[in-house]
Amino acid sequence: MMFSSIEDVRNRIDQIDSELVKMIAQRSQCVKAAAAFKSDHSAVRAPDRVQQVIDKVSEQATEAGLPTVIIEKVYRTMIDAFIDYELRQHDQLRQEKC
Repeated sequence: MMFSSIEDVRNRIDQIDSELVKMIAQRSQCVKAAAAFKSDHSAVRAPDRVQQVIDKVSEQATEAGLPTVIIEKVYRTMIDAFIDYELRQHDQLRQEKC
């Protein structure tokens, strides 16, 4: 990418952030839907699945020329936030069934 000023860089970052927010919102809809299929908190936490996701995005990061340490930190933080969200969704669904 070529930029002629810091404003150009910031504008592009803002555009990317806007796209990321939309994609994360889509991911949250999937996470909310997944809560209905899981039997308990252990299934929500799914450490094996978390590691699968980390491995997959780390490989994709390498292919894209991104240091894996960055993608791993971003994804672990995001996954932790989504696990908390999904646990709340799971609990809410269970309460509604009672």
